[in-house]
Amino acid sequence: MTLTEALDFIQSASWTVRRPGLERIAALTRRLGNPQNDLRFVHITGTNGKGSTAAMLSAVLRRAGYRTGFFTSPHLRFYNERIQVDGLSISDSDFCALAEELRDASEGIDPSEFDLLTAMGFLYFQRQACDIVLLEAGLGGRLDSTNVISAPEAAVITAISLEHTEYLGGTLEKIAIEKAGILKPGTPVVLQKQPPGVENVFRARCTALGGTLIPAANAVRRSGGLYGQRLDYRDRQDLYLRLPGVYQCQNAAAALDTVDLLRRKGWNIPEESVREGLAAAEWPGRFEVLRQAPPLILDGAHNPGGAKALAESLEACLPGQKLTFVLGVMDGKDRRAMLDAVAPYAARFLTVSPGGPRALDSAVLAEELRQNGFAAENAGTLETALVQTDGPACIFGSLYLAGDARAWFSKNA
Repeated sequence: MTLTEALDFIQSASWTVRRPGLERIAALTRRLGNPQNDLRFVHITGTNGKGSTAAMLSAVLRRAGYRTGFFTSPHLRFYNERIQVDGLSISDSDFCALAEELRDASEGIDPSEFDLLTAMGFLYFQRQACDIVLLEAGLGGRLDSTNVISAPEAAVITAISLEHTEYLGGTLEKIAIEKAGILKPGTPVVLQKQPPGVENVFRARCTALGGTLIPAANAVRRSGGLYGQRLDYRDRQDLYLRLPGVYQCQNAAAALDTVDLLRRKGWNIPEESVREGLAAAEWPGRFEVLRQAPPLILDGAHNPGGAKALAESLEACLPGQKLTFVLGVMDGKDRRAMLDAVAPYAARFLTVSPGGPRALDSAVLAEELRQNGFAAENAGTLETALVQTDGPACIFGSLYLAGDARAWFSKNA
């Protein structure tokens, strides 16, 4: 297979689950010899913070000497980004070879796009002899393709907010029930700070399955800015985190509690590896500083929870500054809640249309903003918007938009 043929094959499958259940991914992995059964996992779900938490854990485990797989979604630019070993994305040649293998194995199964990518990840991690895999759930948890695995070393639940309500339910508690579906008998669970009703869902599920619940505490942010931040957590003092977003402190808390859990299970993770890993961890598109002066921030916030976290980071890192927001969103998002979160920091909005069939037209978005009292101009394309950002600015609203912005900036900075 060529890369074009491999991508055509992957993209020809529906990205969503057409009928609920794990039957297709289970049938596909059986045909492949159940490669996931040869691997050990940390299974991570939530709404916001999954990728950041996994990136921190990956950096720590790699420094401890473990060959570490990392499965994440969505990608910013290339599908290869979703499947990484020791920080390096799967090569085009390996991607193509595995896609061809999956095409043959999937005959008559009708898997979704995410089924195919999940199975590809399992095969690649097995053949790369990974010691441990950070496995990020895609949509929900209970019926997510990643949930075909047996009991993991640990489960991690990051912040939960309203998203994909048509699939997961219209309340935080209903979404939590779906996310709690990744928990398995005896599995220890690290739970990031949650509203009481959400925490109760996980506590009850964990108790029913005989697992151990470890609620993360609040990390204390000592100092920080666009260059990173320092924090204290439990008995660890003055940890340096390169990622500057204020919300990354709580993701670090979940990662640190997971490290300590793995240690108790026999994993050899020196404290030096913990500190070095946190200091080196990178996660593109999440309060990423593309330009220092004047500041240009890129954030993949695409739901109300993410927008609120973005606003908190702007308040901490750029206090008193008004920014131009370059905004592009997918249709169906709770745009009003997202806008209310960032409105106090906005001088104006430039609207763009991110890629993909679900993208909201930038002209429609600009008119909607103006009708709600915001200063907004339809820039149309990302390129047009970015050449107009000669002062402090922030790009947000879609992870796909974040990928396009990083590509543009790398060529034009």
